[in-house]
Amino acid sequence: MARRNNKNQGSGSSHNMEPNQSTKIRFRDDDDEVLDAATDSSNLDDSMCDVEGSVVGGEKAIEDSPSHPDASAGADDKTSADYYFDSYSHFGIHEEMLKDVVRTKTYQNVIYQNKFLFKNKVVLDVGAGTGILSLFCAKAGAQHVYAVECSHMAEMAKEIVEANGYSNVITVLKGKIEELELPVPKVDIIISEWMGYFLLFENMLNTVLYARDKWLADDGIVLPDKCSLYLTAIEDAEYKEDKIEFWNNVYGFDMSCIKKQAMMEPLVDTVDQNQIVTNCQLLKTMDISKMSPGDASFTAPFKLIAERDDYIHALVAYFDVSFTKCHKLQGFSTGPRSRSTHWKQTVLYLEDVLTICQGESIVGNLTVAPNKKNPRDVDIMLKYSLNGRRCSFSRVQHYKMR
Repeated sequence: MARRNNKNQGSGSSHNMEPNQSTKIRFRDDDDEVLDAATDSSNLDDSMCDVEGSVVGGEKAIEDSPSHPDASAGADDKTSADYYFDSYSHFGIHEEMLKDVVRTKTYQNVIYQNKFLFKNKVVLDVGAGTGILSLFCAKAGAQHVYAVECSHMAEMAKEIVEANGYSNVITVLKGKIEELELPVPKVDIIISEWMGYFLLFENMLNTVLYARDKWLADDGIVLPDKCSLYLTAIEDAEYKEDKIEFWNNVYGFDMSCIKKQAMMEPLVDTVDQNQIVTNCQLLKTMDISKMSPGDASFTAPFKLIAERDDYIHALVAYFDVSFTKCHKLQGFSTGPRSRSTHWKQTVLYLEDVLTICQGESIVGNLTVAPNKKNPRDVDIMLKYSLNGRRCSFSRVQHYKMR
């Protein structure tokens, strides 16, 4: 779904992250440097939003269709977790992830440009998929890589490993991390691409934390090791009219009862950077090497300050990923001012249209927690208020990422 004119999809620039003078992580965009297979890195650049008032507090699964050979047998007995893992048996979702150059090339660069981290080390790849990260690690000199994958893609991963001559270095294990045993007591590195939409959708983070607590050596590292969630506000009248107000009059009929449900479902889409009206607020930074599973549930305050007179139709969330253990800080952003990724951004439409003047603030807090019935889903509660010269609102809204 690409309904906005994303101006950040061009290739051919190498990006490096570097701290600015106020110690916030920033990114430099070297526009004139041409990427090649060994040096293409992240999409992080200094066109990103300024982070003001920092507050430290895979992708969406696709259900099996009846045409899938495993979909019909015992479908009624499947749990939400079964459907989650089955979704990763489809080749299409892996094609999308592999073709996400920002994602895949960043991991490749982290591994190839920091071979000192991997040489003669034992690596655990959590949620290995096709085994691409395991192959990178093996090529970088890892002593052994254990690639754990719960979906049927594990069988393909074994063939891929064998076809590329790494069967003596990579062992593919099919099963859930929480239910299998590794042939070794400890590993030196845990690597995983666990991030979902809105960072936390699908809740694969808890699986990585389980593996960390059970198998990571005392001096071991987790890659990536830092993730940060951000919030900003946008003008989006045209698309909100098309997606939300549409239900008020459908070929002359009132279907507005659906509108409420539509408002509760965050939209994963690409936001044009020109729609951004406010600063970007850091909501939460997660240190994967130290955090506990409960830290993924949080309430974070925010203050979004208008940079121009405009109307606010939605708040937008995105995340950054950092590899701080590298020789030089590396990572990528999923923000609207960076090159687009398959994660896009998460749009939370507001019930009200906020008329905001430059310098005025939307203040509130965002509460995030796994859904009690299905922990892979995410429940979001947004409290916000605006007391401006031309508009005053205070409201609570609930969203459900399914």
